[in-house]
Amino acid sequence: MGEINMGEWNILKNADLPLEVVILIIGGITMLITGFLLFPISSGALPYYENGLYGLLLIIFALQTITLGKTPFGDIPRSKTLLAVGTAIASMGIVTGFVPDVFKSIPRLLLFLCFGLGGFLLLIQMIFSKDKLRVWIKYGGIFWHLIFACSLVYVMSMALGLFIWNQSLLSVPLAAVAVLISGSAILYLAVVLRNVYAKYPEAAEPRNGSVQLSFDQTMLLMMGIFMLLLGLLLIPVNLGLLPFSGSAQLGLLMIMFAVQMLASGNTPIGSFPRSWLMILLGLLFAALGIVSCIIPEILVPSLTVLVAALNILGGSISLVKIFIPLLIKSPDPQNSVPTIVVKLFAVQLTTYLLTVLFGISMFVSNLIPGLVIGVILAANGCFLLYMLYILKALEKLQLNG
Repeated sequence: MGEINMGEWNILKNADLPLEVVILIIGGITMLITGFLLFPISSGALPYYENGLYGLLLIIFALQTITLGKTPFGDIPRSKTLLAVGTAIASMGIVTGFVPDVFKSIPRLLLFLCFGLGGFLLLIQMIFSKDKLRVWIKYGGIFWHLIFACSLVYVMSMALGLFIWNQSLLSVPLAAVAVLISGSAILYLAVVLRNVYAKYPEAAEPRNGSVQLSFDQTMLLMMGIFMLLLGLLLIPVNLGLLPFSGSAQLGLLMIMFAVQMLASGNTPIGSFPRSWLMILLGLLFAALGIVSCIIPEILVPSLTVLVAALNILGGSISLVKIFIPLLIKSPDPQNSVPTIVVKLFAVQLTTYLLTVLFGISMFVSNLIPGLVIGVILAANGCFLLYMLYILKALEKLQLNG
C-alpha cells in the first residue's frame, strides 16, 4: 500500500474551487437533499413547501447567469440586458420563496423552460458545437468524463423539467430517485470541471462582455435586492395583506452566505482564507438553508438565533474596522478627502448600523414593530445597492486617474 500524504488532507489547506464549480456544488446538494427529503414527505412524515424549493432553484439559475453569463440555454457574454434578465429571475425566486403562490404557475413555467428546454438546447449545442463534443473526443482522458457528465446532467434536466410541469408523470418516490440521480450527476460534473479547470485555467474565465462585475460586487447586488424585496414585502405582510414564509427567508439568506463562503471565503463576520475548513462550513450553511427552504418552520428557531448573531457580530466588527483608522490617524486639513470617499464611508456606516439593528430585532421579539423592520430592511437594501454604485464609480475614477 502507498503512503498517505497527510498534507493533501490538511483541513486548513487552500481550497481552489472555481465559481462555476461552487454554483454546481450548491445545485447538486440542493437536488440530493431534496431527493432524500421527498421520501419522508411522500409518507406524510414531513411537511413540504414547494415554493421554497422553486425559489431556491430560480436563484441558483440567476447566480449562474449574473456571475458567469452561463444561462440555462447556453453561454452568453455578460451585458446589461443579461444582467437585467438575471436580476429579474433572482427577484422572482426571492419573492416566490417569501410569499406562497404569489406568482401561481409562473415559477413552474420558468423552471420547466430552464430545466426542460434548457437541457435540450445544451445537449444539442454540445453535440453540434465545433469546440465541444468533437474536441473533447479528440482530447480524450478527463474529457470522456466531461462528455458523460454533461450528457447525464442534460438528460436528467429534461426529465425534471417535464416532471415539474406535469407532476402526475411520476410518483413521488420515483421522482425522488430521479432527483437523486440528477443531484449526483451535477456533483460529478462539478468534480470533472474542477479537474479540467485545474489543467486548463483559461477555460474557467467567463466570456468577456460589456458588463464587468466582480464576484463580490455581484453578491452585493444580490444581497441588496434580497434586503430591498424582503423589506418591501414585510410591510403588507405585517398589515395582514400577504402570507409569508419565514423559513424560506432564512433559508435563502443562508444560501447567500454559503455561496460567498465557498467562492471567496467571505463570511458575515469578515473575510477568511478559503481553506477546506471554510468549504465545509459553507456546505453546512448551504445544507441548513436548503432544508429550511423545503421543510417549513423546522429550523426557524435555530436559524433565527444564528442569523441574528451573525448580523450583530458582523455589523459590529465592520463598524470597528472603519472607525479604528480614524482613531489612529488624525485628519490632515491640507489633504481634503474626495466627496465620493466620504459618501462611501457614510453608506458603509449606515449599512452596518442597520445590520446590527436588524440582528438585535431578531434576538428580541417585539422590540421593533414589524412595519419598522420592513422599512429598515428596505433601506438597508437601498444602501447596499448605492454602495455598489459608489464602488463602480471609484473603479472608473481609478481607471481614468
